[in-house]
Amino acid sequence: MRVRKLTFTALVVAAGLSLTACNGGDGTAQGDGPATSSASSGASSGGGSGSGSSKQEAGKDSAGEGSGGQESAAGSGSDAGTGKCRTDELEVTATDATIDGDPEGSVAVTFKNGGGRDCALAGYAGVDLKTGAGELSAERSGQKADSMVLEDGESVSFGITYPLNDTGGSGVGITGLVVTPPDETKSVTLAWPGAATLPVTDGSGTPVRVGPLGSAGQGGTS
Repeated sequence: MRVRKLTFTALVVAAGLSLTACNGGDGTAQGDGPATSSASSGASSGGGSGSGSSKQEAGKDSAGEGSGGQESAAGSGSDAGTGKCRTDELEVTATDATIDGDPEGSVAVTFKNGGGRDCALAGYAGVDLKTGAGELSAERSGQKADSMVLEDGESVSFGITYPLNDTGGSGVGITGLVVTPPDETKSVTLAWPGAATLPVTDGSGTPVRVGPLGSAGQGGTS
Protein backbone atom coordinates (compact mmCIF):
# COMPACT_ATOMS: atom_id res chain seq x y z
CA MET A 1 0.00 0.00 0.00
CA ARG A 2 1.42 3.40 -1.00
CA VAL A 3 2.21 5.68 1.91
CA ARG A 4 1.39 9.30 1.22
CA LYS A 5 3.56 11.89 2.91
CA LEU A 6 2.62 15.56 3.09
CA THR A 7 5.12 17.60 5.09
CA PHE A 8 4.54 20.98 6.68
CA THR A 9 6.90 22.39 4.04
CA ALA A 10 4.47 21.25 1.36
CA LEU A 11 1.63 22.77 3.32
CA VAL A 12 3.41 26.11 3.36
CA VAL A 13 3.83 26.05 -0.41
CA ALA A 14 0.16 25.17 -0.97
CA ALA A 15 -1.15 27.40 1.78
CA GLY A 16 0.93 30.45 0.84
CA LEU A 17 -1.35 31.28 -2.09
CA SER A 18 -4.58 31.25 -0.10
CA LEU A 19 -4.20 31.47 3.68
CA THR A 20 -3.34 35.17 3.89
CA ALA A 21 -6.84 36.14 2.82
CA CYS A 22 -8.82 33.22 4.18
CA ASN A 23 -8.34 34.07 7.87
CA GLY A 24 -9.27 30.52 8.87
CA GLY A 25 -12.20 30.32 6.49
CA ASP A 26 -11.42 26.79 5.40
CA GLY A 27 -11.39 25.36 8.92
CA THR A 28 -14.42 23.82 10.52
CA ALA A 29 -15.90 24.58 13.88
CA GLN A 30 -15.21 22.09 16.62
CA GLY A 31 -18.02 19.61 17.16
CA ASP A 32 -20.27 19.75 20.19
CA GLY A 33 -19.61 16.05 20.88
CA PRO A 34 -17.52 13.15 19.64
CA ALA A 35 -17.39 12.49 15.93
CA THR A 36 -18.86 9.05 15.33
CA SER A 37 -18.99 6.34 12.70
CA SER A 38 -21.40 3.46 13.26
CA ALA A 39 -20.29 0.10 11.86
CA SER A 40 -22.22 -0.80 8.73
CA SER A 41 -21.95 -2.92 5.62
CA GLY A 42 -22.57 -0.01 3.26
CA ALA A 43 -20.03 2.33 1.72
CA SER A 44 -21.47 5.38 3.47
CA SER A 45 -23.47 6.21 6.57
CA GLY A 46 -24.59 9.52 5.17
CA GLY A 47 -24.24 13.05 6.55
CA GLY A 48 -21.40 15.50 6.40
CA SER A 49 -18.63 16.29 8.84
CA GLY A 50 -20.50 19.28 10.17
CA SER A 51 -23.17 17.04 11.65
CA GLY A 52 -20.68 14.79 13.43
CA SER A 53 -21.54 11.81 11.25
CA SER A 54 -19.12 10.00 8.96
CA LYS A 55 -18.70 8.21 5.69
CA GLN A 56 -16.64 5.15 4.84
CA GLU A 57 -14.35 5.15 1.84
CA ALA A 58 -13.31 1.93 0.12
CA GLY A 59 -9.77 1.59 -1.21
CA LYS A 60 -8.33 4.53 0.76
CA ASP A 61 -4.52 4.71 0.96
CA SER A 62 -3.31 5.47 4.48
CA ALA A 63 -0.02 6.18 6.23
CA GLY A 64 -0.41 3.75 9.11
CA GLU A 65 -2.11 0.89 7.33
CA GLY A 66 -1.01 -2.72 7.74
CA SER A 67 1.00 -3.09 4.52
CA GLY A 68 3.61 -0.63 5.79
CA GLY A 69 5.51 -3.25 7.78
CA GLN A 70 2.78 -3.88 10.35
CA GLU A 71 2.24 -7.48 11.38
CA SER A 72 -1.22 -8.80 10.59
CA ALA A 73 -3.22 -9.34 13.77
CA ALA A 74 -5.01 -12.39 12.42
CA GLY A 75 -1.95 -14.49 11.68
CA SER A 76 0.38 -14.45 14.67
CA GLY A 77 0.74 -15.45 18.32
CA SER A 78 -2.28 -16.05 20.54
CA ASP A 79 -4.51 -14.25 18.04
CA ALA A 80 -3.93 -16.79 15.25
CA GLY A 81 -7.44 -18.26 15.51
CA THR A 82 -9.25 -14.91 15.57
CA GLY A 83 -10.13 -13.05 12.39
CA LYS A 84 -9.00 -9.44 12.09
CA CYS A 85 -11.37 -6.59 12.85
CA ARG A 86 -13.00 -5.22 9.71
CA THR A 87 -13.82 -1.55 9.23
CA ASP A 88 -17.55 -2.28 8.93
CA GLU A 89 -17.51 -4.04 12.32
CA LEU A 90 -16.04 -1.08 14.19
CA GLU A 91 -17.80 1.98 15.53
CA VAL A 92 -15.22 4.76 15.29
CA THR A 93 -15.38 7.95 17.38
CA ALA A 94 -13.00 10.86 17.92
CA THR A 95 -12.94 13.28 20.87
CA ASP A 96 -10.80 16.23 21.89
CA ALA A 97 -8.40 15.04 24.61
CA THR A 98 -6.28 18.18 24.98
CA ILE A 99 -5.53 19.17 28.59
CA ASP A 100 -5.09 22.85 29.47
CA GLY A 101 -1.40 23.68 29.64
CA ASP A 102 -0.27 20.88 27.33
CA PRO A 103 2.26 22.07 24.71
CA GLU A 104 0.49 20.00 22.02
CA GLY A 105 -3.11 19.27 21.11
CA SER A 106 -4.47 15.75 21.49
CA VAL A 107 -7.37 13.79 19.99
CA ALA A 108 -8.44 10.33 21.17
CA VAL A 109 -9.86 7.92 18.59
CA THR A 110 -11.82 4.89 19.82
CA PHE A 111 -12.65 1.63 18.03
CA LYS A 112 -15.67 -0.20 19.50
CA ASN A 113 -16.28 -3.74 18.30
CA GLY A 114 -19.89 -4.01 17.17
CA GLY A 115 -19.46 -6.93 14.78
CA GLY A 116 -21.04 -9.63 16.95
CA ARG A 117 -17.78 -11.58 17.27
CA ASP A 118 -14.35 -11.21 18.83
CA CYS A 119 -11.75 -9.89 16.39
CA ALA A 120 -8.03 -9.15 16.34
CA LEU A 121 -6.24 -5.80 16.06
CA ALA A 122 -2.55 -4.99 16.01
CA GLY A 123 -0.31 -1.97 15.65
CA TYR A 124 -1.18 1.43 14.26
CA ALA A 125 -4.24 2.80 12.53
CA GLY A 126 -3.81 5.04 9.51
CA VAL A 127 -4.56 8.70 10.22
CA ASP A 128 -4.86 11.52 7.70
CA LEU A 129 -6.00 15.08 8.35
CA LYS A 130 -7.95 16.85 5.63
CA THR A 131 -6.80 20.46 5.46
CA GLY A 132 -7.41 23.49 3.30
CA ALA A 133 -3.96 22.93 1.76
CA GLY A 134 -4.28 19.20 1.07
CA GLU A 135 -4.23 15.93 3.00
CA LEU A 136 -1.66 15.41 5.75
CA SER A 137 -0.63 11.91 6.86
CA ALA A 138 0.24 11.50 10.53
CA GLU A 139 3.59 9.98 11.47
CA ARG A 140 3.81 6.95 13.78
CA SER A 141 5.05 7.80 17.28
CA GLY A 142 7.43 4.84 17.37
CA GLN A 143 5.91 3.34 20.53
CA LYS A 144 5.67 -0.46 20.75
CA ALA A 145 2.57 -1.71 18.96
CA ASP A 146 1.05 -4.82 20.53
CA SER A 147 -1.59 -7.17 19.14
CA MET A 148 -4.85 -7.80 20.96
CA VAL A 149 -8.19 -9.54 20.72
CA LEU A 150 -11.03 -7.03 20.89
CA GLU A 151 -14.05 -8.79 22.34
CA ASP A 152 -17.51 -8.05 21.00
CA GLY A 153 -18.72 -4.81 22.61
CA GLU A 154 -15.23 -3.90 23.85
CA SER A 155 -13.39 -0.66 22.95
CA VAL A 156 -9.78 0.39 22.47
CA SER A 157 -8.41 3.90 21.93
CA PHE A 158 -5.31 5.53 20.49
CA GLY A 159 -4.04 9.08 20.51
CA ILE A 160 -3.24 11.70 17.89
CA THR A 161 -0.99 14.62 18.86
CA TYR A 162 -0.60 17.78 16.82
CA PRO A 163 1.03 21.23 17.15
CA LEU A 164 -1.18 24.01 18.46
CA ASN A 165 -1.44 27.16 16.38
CA ASP A 166 -0.23 29.82 18.80
CA THR A 167 1.46 31.94 16.13
CA GLY A 168 -1.30 34.52 15.96
CA GLY A 169 -1.83 33.77 12.25
CA SER A 170 -4.80 32.12 10.59
CA GLY A 171 -2.91 28.83 10.13
CA VAL A 172 -3.99 25.89 8.00
CA GLY A 173 -7.64 24.93 8.50
CA ILE A 174 -8.46 21.29 9.36
CA THR A 175 -11.62 20.11 7.62
CA GLY A 176 -11.79 16.42 8.54
CA LEU A 177 -10.16 13.29 9.99
CA VAL A 178 -9.70 10.07 7.99
CA VAL A 179 -9.05 6.88 10.01
CA THR A 180 -8.15 3.45 8.61
CA PRO A 181 -8.15 0.50 11.05
CA PRO A 182 -4.94 -1.56 11.13
CA ASP A 183 -4.46 -3.94 8.21
CA GLU A 184 -7.56 -2.55 6.46
CA THR A 185 -8.01 -0.48 3.28
CA LYS A 186 -11.50 0.87 3.99
CA SER A 187 -11.47 4.22 5.79
CA VAL A 188 -13.85 6.21 7.95
CA THR A 189 -14.12 10.00 7.63
CA LEU A 190 -14.99 11.92 10.81
CA ALA A 191 -15.44 15.51 11.86
CA TRP A 192 -12.22 16.83 13.43
CA PRO A 193 -12.85 17.47 17.16
CA GLY A 194 -9.60 19.29 17.94
CA ALA A 195 -8.34 22.81 17.29
CA ALA A 196 -9.52 24.31 14.01
CA THR A 197 -6.08 25.05 12.54
CA LEU A 198 -2.47 23.92 12.38
CA PRO A 199 0.40 26.42 12.42
CA VAL A 200 2.12 27.22 9.14
CA THR A 201 5.81 26.30 9.54
CA ASP A 202 8.91 25.84 7.42
CA GLY A 203 8.87 22.09 7.98
CA SER A 204 10.91 22.14 11.19
CA GLY A 205 7.93 22.21 13.54
CA THR A 206 6.29 19.38 15.45
CA PRO A 207 4.57 16.91 13.12
CA VAL A 208 1.17 15.32 13.59
CA ARG A 209 1.74 11.93 15.23
CA VAL A 210 -0.40 8.84 15.84
CA GLY A 211 0.14 6.40 18.71
CA PRO A 212 -0.45 2.63 18.69
CA LEU A 213 -3.68 1.01 19.82
CA GLY A 214 -4.08 1.40 23.57
CA SER A 215 -2.10 4.64 23.73
CA ALA A 216 -5.08 6.72 24.88
CA GLY A 217 -7.63 6.23 27.64
CA GLN A 218 -7.47 4.40 30.92
CA GLY A 219 -6.10 0.90 30.53
CA GLY A 220 -6.23 0.95 26.74
CA THR A 221 -9.41 -1.11 26.41
CA SER A 222 -12.79 -0.94 28.10
